[in-house]
Amino acid sequence: MSERLNSRGNKELRKIKFTRNYTKHALSSVLVEFGDTKVIVTATVEDGKPKWMEKEDKRGWITAEYSLLPTSTHTRCQRERSKISGRTQEIQRLIGRSIRSCVNLEKITDKTITIDADVIQADGGTRCASICGAYIAVEDAVKKLMERGELNENPILEEIAAVSAGIIDGEIKLDLDYSEDSHAQVDANVVMTKSGKIIEFQTTAEGNPFNKEQLYEILDTAEKAIKDIIEMY
Repeated sequence: MSERLNSRGNKELRKIKFTRNYTKHALSSVLVEFGDTKVIVTATVEDGKPKWMEKEDKRGWITAEYSLLPTSTHTRCQRERSKISGRTQEIQRLIGRSIRSCVNLEKITDKTITIDADVIQADGGTRCASICGAYIAVEDAVKKLMERGELNENPILEEIAAVSAGIIDGEIKLDLDYSEDSHAQVDANVVMTKSGKIIEFQTTAEGNPFNKEQLYEILDTAEKAIKDIIEMY
């Protein structure tokens, strides 16, 4: 077994911390820390829904935006002002899909919840940290809307979380940091509900192919970790 940073076990999470109400002006906010990865996630709510939705559609909507701050990575990255990259587009769509899957949109009629995930320090697993933060931000926003009388009932169906995993030198490892993620032979991101239902399971061979037994082990490892993460909310 190859040694990991901070002597972590292969199936051990990094130190995780959630700091709620992190910013002043957003309806809800949270600072998410997965080891050295740090993401500020906020939720704002506006009346109305996207123009592409039909008037007869009784659902509200949840959407997400994701960005890396210029100095969040080892070398300064450019701000995406006029055109976002394919990676950014993929991640913010993933965040939006993940949160919509655990919310009854018909119970937020004529409202749009926008999630903003801003990575202030990146060390692997930013999309998974963003999804965890997005769930917390939406949960807190919903509570405030209910307290104000703007929602009659809780639209959240079930808690969700996300975690990364991978195969490095034949070993399955959980919650990869950048040094591990950058040379993993297999890379996976798993989004699940508290009860173990799969929302998203992105797994791909970056190097050597993997077998079904390894795939199932990745999924089982992620499921246990996701339940542990939800207990931290």
